[in-house]
Amino acid sequence: MTKTTSDDKATGEVTTSVWATGQQPSRVQRRGRYVPESMRHPGKMLPSIAARVVGTYARPGELVVDPMCGIGTTLVEAAHLGRHAAGVEYEEKWARLAVANLAHARSQGADGFGRVVAGDARNIARLLPDLAGRAALVLTSPPYGAATHGHIRSTRDTGQPGVRKWNHHYSADRANLAHQQLPALLDGFGRILAGCVQLLRPGGVVAITVRPYRVRGELVDLPGHVHQVAQEAGLVFADRIVCLLCGLGDGALLNRASFFQLHEARKAWVRGVPIHAVAHEDLLVFIRPQRLP
Repeated sequence: MTKTTSDDKATGEVTTSVWATGQQPSRVQRRGRYVPESMRHPGKMLPSIAARVVGTYARPGELVVDPMCGIGTTLVEAAHLGRHAAGVEYEEKWARLAVANLAHARSQGADGFGRVVAGDARNIARLLPDLAGRAALVLTSPPYGAATHGHIRSTRDTGQPGVRKWNHHYSADRANLAHQQLPALLDGFGRILAGCVQLLRPGGVVAITVRPYRVRGELVDLPGHVHQVAQEAGLVFADRIVCLLCGLGDGALLNRASFFQLHEARKAWVRGVPIHAVAHEDLLVFIRPQRLP
């Protein structure tokens, strides 16, 4: 299924309902394109997702903003595509990596320019006052908690009992949104989106990658919550696209789920609960109306 939106017509792109963004693992997509230290971040957006979104919803020379930019994936892919970018990152260590990745992109011939501000994106309109009304696209993703699966070595890998984890913490700062329970997380993310609306030009696009997650076995519909928060910020829902995290090959799916995702799914099946590992990100697309309420 294919479809064209008003923004697609402006950029010459046609969107499809499903994007094959997981053909290569994250580490392969980043190899040589990002500084090696980038792999320390536990919740990176796939470069292929960022590149596809930027290429679809922003023209060359236009401005792309990521209010929770992490190591700068959105900014780097925008720069390589000839778009300019600005990001805000709460954690200084990740902000420094974003700056390093942007410098690396420029050294590889990227045409776009980028800037990174270390600060709290809940105040993004005050952090980037010179960009008010200028952004064509905001692309970001909310955190899924204070820690993710990160990198692991299991008994199968090491021959030693137990599982070793590393690079799985976003932050030790309790004020970071990653540490907040769902109501506080949504409130903070809503404030971030409201600030981003001030940076967007009329008709500008907000694209959010998000997926459901489980807490003690219960599924949390984070995409549904984010949809509501975005509308409360004054944005108009335009599209939902499935961005595959698995690969497609020879008529079969190439599983890229983590060890822990598969382990939890197997345990649930033993209990008689047929859950499955998530193999996609929801890309929720919103438009800033010509006139705000």
